[in-house]
Amino acid sequence: MVRTSAPRTHAHIVAVAEEFATAVKPAAAERDRSGAVPRAEVSDFDELRLPAITVPVDNGGDGLGPKTLAEVIRIVAAADPALAQVPQGHYLAVDILRLLGTPLQRDRILPAVAKGARIAPVLAERGGHHAQELKTRLAKDGARWRVDGTKYYCTGAITSHWLAVSALDPADRLVLAFVKRDAPGVTIDEDWAAMGQRSTVSGTTTLDGVTIDVELVVPYWSAFEKPQLLGARAQLVHAAIEAGIAEGALADAGEFVRTRSRPFFEAVRYGRANTASDDPHILLRFGQLATRARAATQLLRWAAVELEDIGLEVSDPDAAAHGSIAVAQAKAFASDVAVEVASQVFALTGASGTDRRHGLDRHWRNARTHSVHDPVDWKYHHIGAWELSRVAPPNHGQI
Repeated sequence: MVRTSAPRTHAHIVAVAEEFATAVKPAAAERDRSGAVPRAEVSDFDELRLPAITVPVDNGGDGLGPKTLAEVIRIVAAADPALAQVPQGHYLAVDILRLLGTPLQRDRILPAVAKGARIAPVLAERGGHHAQELKTRLAKDGARWRVDGTKYYCTGAITSHWLAVSALDPADRLVLAFVKRDAPGVTIDEDWAAMGQRSTVSGTTTLDGVTIDVELVVPYWSAFEKPQLLGARAQLVHAAIEAGIAEGALADAGEFVRTRSRPFFEAVRYGRANTASDDPHILLRFGQLATRARAATQLLRWAAVELEDIGLEVSDPDAAAHGSIAVAQAKAFASDVAVEVASQVFALTGASGTDRRHGLDRHWRNARTHSVHDPVDWKYHHIGAWELSRVAPPNHGQI
């Protein structure tokens, strides 16, 4: 492949993310209110080639790893966590192609991704005994293959270029089929109605007789027959979103206290404070929350470095367990901190902070909605089992 530009450095990409975050933050509350598809903002994200961060240099990307990705997602999430979640499944799809894809598959998809073509996950289904029980199947239809099914929580699909569709093949094995967003038979609805993360517009995708190029089917099942870190790397992005939510909520609360809040009358009467930002109780609470938010960010960075050191391909079960536990700690802690900080915002701002025109409630709704993506209790369970008895976590895609 002939490159059109040199791969970017960690510092360059972080600067791009900070510029993007600065641009999208002012309208974050309005996007939350409207719940509309953030087409312009997502288009800017793609045009900045942020989807190319982890694409190999040989395929035209930047060839960078979890350290850079976690920092970028955290920065964007502090401005608007919904926009930060839109590409979450994209980076997992890139990892899957890098680890399991054939040269043909990588050459067909990754060069386009390097130019900003984003992949969206079309994975989750409703019904069944548990969330991993799939009904969507890859089936033979005469001389072709096809997929029929309905998928939910398809974050980023409506603005994507490619879809990564999970299905069971005729041998009941889990595969990932890559199809174009505008392929005949693909319909993506704007029916996302959650209380938070509204601008992700994670709507329903219907696949009605969608023709599948058998050369673009990846044997996803094979990843879980050996040690892997695909799940941990995907969870790292979720941890970065939560850490970003905590930072963004605290920043908005601080700005509100400095510019709008009044001190409690007792603080003034007894000479303890003349402004809300001098109130000793606000100082105490803000200091506690700032410390926990900083701890979440540092734990995220530590977990990212752990994954970077191990790499995408891992053969040692202990190394895979170590990486998964590191990310589980970062994800569980950041989820707890994000919910706590976003809730305590109102103890800092007082009753005036609950006025909907300020949009501070979005931080709690976003944190609470995103934090239940997968249960943190199971993460703490696996962390405890590892720390006490060196019991490795299960080998699946959510840890």
